[in-house]
Amino acid sequence: MKKNYIFIIVFAVLIIAAIFIFYTGFIKENNTTNDTDKIIGGADAPTSIVLSSSLVNEENIAEYQTITMEDAKTVFETPGDYIILDVRRADEYAQGHIPGAVNFANEDISDTPPDILPDMDKTVYVYCRSGRRSKEAALKLSGMGYTNIIECGGIIDWTGSLEIE
Repeated sequence: MKKNYIFIIVFAVLIIAAIFIFYTGFIKENNTTNDTDKIIGGADAPTSIVLSSSLVNEENIAEYQTITMEDAKTVFETPGDYIILDVRRADEYAQGHIPGAVNFANEDISDTPPDILPDMDKTVYVYCRSGRRSKEAALKLSGMGYTNIIECGGIIDWTGSLEIE
């Protein structure tokens, strides 16, 4: 009798696995998402983010540059016509941020250009804590039409001094 239960359980698991494999293969072949939707992976966790067509530019490509935090530090040592954008939450920003950085949380960036960034052509260096939110913010900003977005990762890699609010 016990062998019958084990057989039934194993058989049920195999059937469920076969359905799952067929179903995921069917979705890949018959993708129902909009052709302008883009899927990106998360840097800190096994997540995906679907960017709707409203967040990509006319060529359906959101573009931004990426540099290391060490390279960004070298740039920030010289005054220039750029903005350093911290996209962490306000409480994280207050605990310590790169000198001269302004704060606008990634979660608050929508499809409308933020007032804090009025010039779409100004160079904007974007960072967060680890690099995940800065990548998301860079894609959103680029998709809105900002032309000089540079994503430089997370403050965890910053070796310079910090300003504390």
